[in-house]
Amino acid sequence: MNKNVPIKKLFLAILSLIITFFIWQQGLKDSLDRPSVSFDISQKEKEISELSLPAIPSDLKKFFIIDDPIKEINRSLSDIPLERLSERNKLILMLSSSMKDNNSDNAFINQFDNENYKLVSKKLREKNFDYADENVKKLFDSFKEDRFLYHLLSRKFDFDDSQLITNRIAKNMFLKILVIRLVPILTIILGSFLILKETWIAISSRKIKWKDYKALDLDLLDMVLLIAGGFVVLGEVISPIFSITLVELFSGKISIELTQSLKIFFGYLFMTIPPLLILYYQIKSFAGKSIFQKDYFQFNYKPIKDSFIQGFKGWLIIIPFVLLTSLITNLIVDNQNGSNPLLEIVLNDNNYFSFILLFLTTTLLAPLFEELIFRGVLLPILSRDFGVLLGVTISAFIFALAHLSISEMPPLFVLGIGLGITRIISGRLFSSIIMHSLWNGMTFVNLLLLRT
Repeated sequence: MNKNVPIKKLFLAILSLIITFFIWQQGLKDSLDRPSVSFDISQKEKEISELSLPAIPSDLKKFFIIDDPIKEINRSLSDIPLERLSERNKLILMLSSSMKDNNSDNAFINQFDNENYKLVSKKLREKNFDYADENVKKLFDSFKEDRFLYHLLSRKFDFDDSQLITNRIAKNMFLKILVIRLVPILTIILGSFLILKETWIAISSRKIKWKDYKALDLDLLDMVLLIAGGFVVLGEVISPIFSITLVELFSGKISIELTQSLKIFFGYLFMTIPPLLILYYQIKSFAGKSIFQKDYFQFNYKPIKDSFIQGFKGWLIIIPFVLLTSLITNLIVDNQNGSNPLLEIVLNDNNYFSFILLFLTTTLLAPLFEELIFRGVLLPILSRDFGVLLGVTISAFIFALAHLSISEMPPLFVLGIGLGITRIISGRLFSSIIMHSLWNGMTFVNLLLLRT
């Protein structure tokens, strides 16, 4: 490593750090204004529970349905100020209220921009209602893509919804409930078993078997330039200008949902370019040239079977710790805000092509790029300079901080520690990539299951 630091390099590093400080400070502050997606997730689960009722065996209902899902939804929506509810939730609140509460419907007048929602609110205030009217039937048919809303309309206006909410649909919803409820429990049990097993092995051997790791011949100043300069300043601030402009040039006839997904996909692609270019030139600075075939970051993906097993094992072990951290955070902090906006997009998106783009972004691009930067480059250098434990801890903190969400920082920090330990113990960056991909994939699939 060079002891004589060029003034230009030092100046760029300090400038990058200052800019990053203000960007991350503002990003964390802005995260407090973003709504939490946990409420929507909870509500979606109740919606699925309601739609699954006809298919749940009577002797199992007490295990899956504690209270009337519609009443639970109404109570939770009633606790939120009207102006903070989405238009869909305002309509759900109206439709889930009992008949004696209909006098309060006046509070919803002029609350809707959606024309169909407006028409439904008017029908709720009409004393004479004729479902045989073709215009009325056409209005209600327009809600068929949203099964839960259509189901609420059928309850409120007393018409049959069995053609849409069939036994097959109810069984599918029941299967969703089974997966949503049981899979986390099974993973927690398996993860806890592995934790006990690995703890016993570590106590018996009286040491943790770290694999050899190869840090790039870079120093902490190089890391500042890579992460603060490349990842944050150029990647998160400058690159989006080009990616958003590119998408908007070709999005004239594309749906809003697909445009949003394209911006996320290309935004992430463009964000990776500056730090990867900086890393390329950093490697050339000490190696003389960058050889593509050389494994600078210890991917060590062969044998692939072992890489997948170690990644899957790390994923199972970290699940109980991350979920416990999330639970403690929820108990300490009420009304958490700042969820990743991508979660809400996946939960409410209706374009299948945009699903593919979002899936590729969350389960392929993000794990590959983030693991390369945080566990492939940063972690080995920090571990070389400060020791493995501090290296894992510091890299995990920077990883959590980089996601710019105060409420998600504690669980992301724990996840980062798990990813770092998996990287060091396995000696393979590919294993931590698999682990990261599994975590994001589990979140993505869970959000897809929650859609009604």
